[in-house]
Amino acid sequence: MDKSGIDLQVLSLAAMGFDALDADTASSLARDINDEVAQAVRSHPALFGGFATLALKAPATAAAELERCITRLGFHGALLNGTTGGLFLDDPRFLPVFEAAAHLGVPIYLHPAPPPQPVREAYYSGLPGELGFLLSIAGWGWHAETGLHTLRLIVSGLFDRLPTLELIIGHMGEGLPYALARSSGVLTHAAPNLRQPVAAYFQSNIHCTTSGYFTLPPLRCALEVVGIDRLLFSIDYPYSPNTRGRDFLDSVPEILGENDIAKLTHRNAEQLLSLRPNA
Repeated sequence: MDKSGIDLQVLSLAAMGFDALDADTASSLARDINDEVAQAVRSHPALFGGFATLALKAPATAAAELERCITRLGFHGALLNGTTGGLFLDDPRFLPVFEAAAHLGVPIYLHPAPPPQPVREAYYSGLPGELGFLLSIAGWGWHAETGLHTLRLIVSGLFDRLPTLELIIGHMGEGLPYALARSSGVLTHAAPNLRQPVAAYFQSNIHCTTSGYFTLPPLRCALEVVGIDRLLFSIDYPYSPNTRGRDFLDSVPEILGENDIAKLTHRNAEQLLSLRPNA
């Protein structure tokens, strides 16, 4: 962080495999993880913030844990990883978690996870070496599934039911800015009960981060489709090093002025996550 000029990072768990645990084990472990993150934040309050880890197989318990993390541990939201038990989060059983986030006024960060076994076998098998696995995660699958997940949350009516709920997605919008005009045009007509076009939820409920996407063309697309007020700088450490994120920031003045750079690097995050500006 010091080498790259990064003042503050929000810590969260890379919960690969967490979904395989039973509900009781996962709930207990999530509480321990959140306590560990809280200790790191207490030890370095000017350097770190925290996102809650939640065990979604027990949604009511997860909602209570989110409230504990926000009201007692001082966290800034929660990070959820992909599907749970093969279910997307638009399934009604997960509603208590989203209701808690909306009530508490904190965002949910939707992060990718490896695909369920049937998807892995159908889409990513039959390739040599590690190619299938890599294609299923950062090579393509992570972004395709999280983009799909986001669209499902929109068309399910979640944001109509909880209009103050804020969702964050990474990787410069998981491919959605590029595809949004077409997706919105098709899906909006098929979901007439939505209060607004699908694309409009990116102006009212959804934010995108730069995590792991460190070239200017995707940023230009996101700026044009989503707008600077809904974009946040993120690195995706440890999958991407802080130095790479810093190098990307050094190229951003080619397309952004000083005020918009301030929004991207800290002002939008300060507002969304209720962060204190770092003196």
